[in-house]
Amino acid sequence: MNVIEINKLTKSYFKTPQAVHELSLSVPEGSIFGILGPNGAGKSTLLNILAGLLRKTSGEISIFGNTVDYGDFEHKQQIGFVLEEPHYLEKLTVREYLHFTASMYSIEKKEAVKRTDELIEFFGLKEKEDVWIQKYSKGMKKKVSLAAAMIHRPELLILDEPLEGVDPVSAKEIKDNLRLMTNKGVSILVTSHNLDTVEKFCDEIAIINKGKLVFQCKTEEIHSKIKNELTQETYESLEEIFIDVVTDKGAKNVNKKLSWL
Repeated sequence: MNVIEINKLTKSYFKTPQAVHELSLSVPEGSIFGILGPNGAGKSTLLNILAGLLRKTSGEISIFGNTVDYGDFEHKQQIGFVLEEPHYLEKLTVREYLHFTASMYSIEKKEAVKRTDELIEFFGLKEKEDVWIQKYSKGMKKKVSLAAAMIHRPELLILDEPLEGVDPVSAKEIKDNLRLMTNKGVSILVTSHNLDTVEKFCDEIAIINKGKLVFQCKTEEIHSKIKNELTQETYESLEEIFIDVVTDKGAKNVNKKLSWL
């Protein structure tokens, strides 16, 4: 079963090229699905449409088996979001913010306090739990976003660059717990520019370029993909595949360098 079905999704802006062009893909239930692409490929546009922050131009989106559109909100009770540029109530402490978030999901007060305590401890925010969020570093704010996305025990997590700015130790702990969540049936859709992390962490990946889907496969199949039909040479890494599918043919053999180096 697929938790997300996207069919010929298109998003156009006035007098600009299509940010997303007839994009179709499916996210399997209980998996970690990675979306990759160069800057401007349409990744964040796609996630903002899924989050209900942008209207699609055309196409269909189904989440949990139900067709959803801009303005629909019932399904969001089952989803946790971490978007590229999260919005906070920055003159709240992390504890106040998490209690507020829990109340939005109608979590009973005693349970909200318990989950907040655990999340503050887990994300290493104890020392600054009485400091306003606006004074946090980018990495700490990302941790607050992840905590808020997880507090209601969602069935689906949609995460845009969730580990950006997060220290390596915390990133490892977060990845381990996200994997634990998928083992319990949670589905995760994630974008990242860290190809090594995606290759090791995700079960399946899709690469988007110029608003279009250009490649998709399970990560376990990456090293069996044929790079050269004549020699039957295969790819050694996701990085090789990524560069191959997003680079214009005429630019592949161009060796860029700075004149003074």
